[in-house]
Amino acid sequence: MIISIKNDEGEAVYDVSKIVDEKKKAGANVSISKIGTLNVLTEALHYASQGHQSNLESVLRESPEALVDNPVEETDTNPETIEEGDAS
Repeated sequence: MIISIKNDEGEAVYDVSKIVDEKKKAGANVSISKIGTLNVLTEALHYASQGHQSNLESVLRESPEALVDNPVEETDTNPETIEEGDAS
């Protein structure tokens, strides 16, 4: 199996089937399998997230009563500010 590794130093291409040590070869194959599974899960989660976000946007567009024209800012009449080096 040919694997390409891209990093800051560039790209390196490896042939896992040429690894002599059987334990290392098996470990590499397990890692390749895990990485593939994680990539599929990442793509699936991204797709699901986009779908939920799209549904939420649709619901909010159809609910004009939920639109906030002027967001109310919280105001504190006695804000406490602690500056760096304050001993209080």
